Amino acid sequence: MNLLQLEKYFHQRLKANYPDSEIENFFFWTLEEILGIQRIDFVLQKNNAVDYQNIDRIKKVIQRLRNEEPIQYIFGSTEFYGLLFNVSTDTLIPRPETEELVEWIIETVKQDEYLSSLSELRILDIGTGTGCIAITLTKLIPSANTTAVDISKNALTVAESNSALNEVNVHFVISNVLELSSLENEFDIIVSNPPYVRNSEKIEIKNNVLKYEPDTALFVEDDDPLLFYRKIGKLSLDSLTNNGYLFFEINQYLGEETVDLLSKLGYQHIELRKDLFGNDRMIKCRLS
Repeated sequence: MNLLQLEKYFHQRLKANYPDSEIENFFFWTLEEILGIQRIDFVLQKNNAVDYQNIDRIKKVIQRLRNEEPIQYIFGSTEFYGLLFNVSTDTLIPRPETEELVEWIIETVKQDEYLSSLSELRILDIGTGTGCIAITLTKLIPSANTTAVDISKNALTVAESNSALNEVNVHFVISNVLELSSLENEFDIIVSNPPYVRNSEKIEIKNNVLKYEPDTALFVEDDDPLLFYRKIGKLSLDSLTNNGYLFFEINQYLGEETVDLLSKLGYQHIELRKDLFGNDRMIKCRLS
């Protein structure tokens, strides 16, 4: 079987599960991971034969995709903000919406005269998962001194591997934020992408997420969907510097409710921003 025949086989086996554009992305991702062939080189090499061992490896990938396993978990990595990150089923797969949150933070630091003048910008990332927010901010903000917290020891192991992979120093701490009475230090930026999907919204979630991504990082009870925002908001009252900012990624259906909660806690200059899909997705606020 040559590469062109393999491409047709790949599409044929997955056409009942995914749209053509997604299958095409999966195919070229698989080619690069297993054969080291990039999309740009495919046309020149399309008649090249593929050995049986690699065909067998690719067939196993196809079967896992047919079982709706995310390709990021199959290959154990993904790209976020142009950087490579390891992932596992102990961590959420980083998403484009979170890249937008990171971009907003970087933009804010550049535009804020006080923050941009600091020789050390103290950042806290709560619920770090893969570490994608903390590591990317540390990589791209030279003055960043970043602490990242997660409840999962396994997730922190992945995050630590990503810190090494991207050659940055982040201080990782295992902790359950819901059990904290205070934060140990003051921070100029506190950011969190906590669990925010209500259990009742599971009907909207695709199987590849429901079956493979960690429930504890995704879902909250319907009767108190903002518990993480309330807790982090309260903790930040005493730990956010006067000129600091609190950032959240949020449930698209609870934007106004989250703004109202933060306002009642005493936060000011609350800004609700939509993502590229037009959904309420992130909030920025401060204490003064």
